[in-house]
Amino acid sequence: MTDTHLTQLGQDIRGFTSPEQAVLERVPNPQKDALYLARFTAPEFTSLCPVTGQPDFATLMIDYAPGDWLIESKSLKLYLGSFRNHGAFHEDCTVAIGRKIVEIGEPKWLRIGGYWYPRGGIPIDVFWQSGPAPEGLWLPDQGVPPYRGRG
Repeated sequence: MTDTHLTQLGQDIRGFTSPEQAVLERVPNPQKDALYLARFTAPEFTSLCPVTGQPDFATLMIDYAPGDWLIESKSLKLYLGSFRNHGAFHEDCTVAIGRKIVEIGEPKWLRIGGYWYPRGGIPIDVFWQSGPAPEGLWLPDQGVPPYRGRG
């Protein structure tokens, strides 16, 4: 993806019904020569259990070291919202989101932590990263405690 034409920022977009329909966009990084970490926190992420159709809830922590591009935040919000009626297991949602951001944003590095509330009495936390973190990149803790009645 090389086009930087934004289709959602500043537009009245109501959202998407599935992740396949959602459009994740990027913008040029004005600080592309700097090694830094950008963090998106999505404390109200929702998807559906693919077996029962019941809602699942998570906090997603997305850390990435931008390269030439930044992920445009409104398009990310709409992309994440598209999972609300999407049936998928926790692992699938978390890894798919990380991979999509890597595909579109081409960051130097990315990690995603999916901190899921219990399903069937068992919390499932899912972690994925694109590879080793670049040397010298400051990696703050994601700040989400292990499950002990999260909330």
